[in-house]
Order: sequence, then structure tokens, then C-alpha cells
Amino acid sequence: MAAPIAPSVLYADSPWYALYTRHQHEKAVNQILTNKGFETLLPLYQATRRWKDRTKLLFLPLFPCYVFLNGGLERRLDIMTTPGIHALVSNAGQPAAIPPEEIDAIRRAIKGGAHVEPHPFLKTGEWVRVKYGPFEGTQGILVRKKSLYRLVLSVEMLGKAAAVEIDVTQVERLNGQPSCRHSRHYAVPPPIADRKVADAWLDATRSIQN
Repeated sequence: MAAPIAPSVLYADSPWYALYTRHQHEKAVNQILTNKGFETLLPLYQATRRWKDRTKLLFLPLFPCYVFLNGGLERRLDIMTTPGIHALVSNAGQPAAIPPEEIDAIRRAIKGGAHVEPHPFLKTGEWVRVKYGPFEGTQGILVRKKSLYRLVLSVEMLGKAAAVEIDVTQVERLNGQPSCRHSRHYAVPPPIADRKVADAWLDATRSIQN
């Protein structure tokens, strides 16, 4: 029997998509899809949680309720029947591909070893490009928190962002925002805190996808 082909080989040139999952089911969904042979991306960040009697280091999803999927939509039934998955983020009823530069920036932030954490999504700000170092070529919005500078990396279709610490001398200012950013309407869930609205959104999304 021939050896199975690694997912990275099968879908090397395929677009990336976003799967909307149940709250706190991201890791389980990621593991099940990996076991099925799909290539996934679940960015995690370190967070310290303190209780009265103990302190614990946790690895939490950088984008809560989302798992990224590389290609594989020809096996859509296998994907959507995975426990914990609510929907495939879509645009006008069609799966919405995430720009590859956004996925690349996230992967580099996770692998680069720098401190990374969730950040509010920014529509405007000072856009910069990293000139050299592990993030060379990456674009984002530069923000300052106390004495530290952070590069905000956005996944526009989700309205989500993450921030990675960076040396301000490594960046150069862009004239305006990158041309790759554009305004489109995606089937993206509302805030999870509003459960009734979220349930209504899920029902509407399923009716479109079916």
C-alpha cells in the first residue's frame, strides 16, 4: 500500500478558508480535521490565568471560534459533519477565501517566537511594512502600548486581529492602506455574547449553504 500523501502536499496551492466553531471547540475541531487528512491552522497564544490558590499557563485560540482550513472543499460533507463546526465563512453563498498574505503573516507571527496576542480589529491607523527580520514584507497597523510597539495583523473578512511585538526601527510607513484591503460583506457571525442573534445568524447561514 502506498504511503498516504501529506495534507501540505495535497493542498499546497489551495486557498485558505475559515470555519466557525462552537465556543471552546476549536482544538477538538482542529484535531478531528487533522485526523481526517485536512490541513488546518489553529493559531494559539500563551495567556496566564490567576486564581486565588494557583496560577496556570494556558494556550488559547488567537481567533476564538475559528479554525482555518487549506483547500479540501471537494470533501465538504466530511468537513461540515465534523462535531463542533457551525459554518463555513462565506460571501454571497460561496466559500470566502482568505488572502494568502493574511495567513502568511499569522503563521510567521506564531513561528517567530515573538509575543503575540488578540487585538481589537482596526479599520484605520498608520500602515507600515516590515523592512527586515523574520517578518520582512509583512504589512499591518503600527500601535503603541506604553513603551512597546505592536504590529496589528488583520483577518479582514472575520473582523478579527492579532498583535505581535516588533522593533519600531524595522518598519517603514506606507502611503495609505495596502491595495489588497477591500470592503466586502461576508457571512461572519455576530458577537458570541449575543446568543439569540448568533443563533439567528447560524440559521440564516445554514439555509444559504444548503
